[in-house]
Amino acid sequence: MPDIFKALATITAWILWICGLATAIITLIAMGVREELFSSEALGLNDAVALALAAGMAFLAVVVMLIRKKLE
Repeated sequence: MPDIFKALATITAWILWICGLATAIITLIAMGVREELFSSEALGLNDAVALALAAGMAFLAVVVMLIRKKLE
């Protein structure tokens, strides 16, 4: 495989990883500002979707790095 595919896989993995972490941190900060972070109430739908999206992006970053490793 050409080296460009490895470079693109690396860039994609880093973008997914950074966006996933940023989404999780921003969601947790917003929940803290709204004082919902440590409350006993159920997690709101928007917050649950945002945290699931962040976990999904982090998981996809790992998958992309595994694919990149197979390109070598």
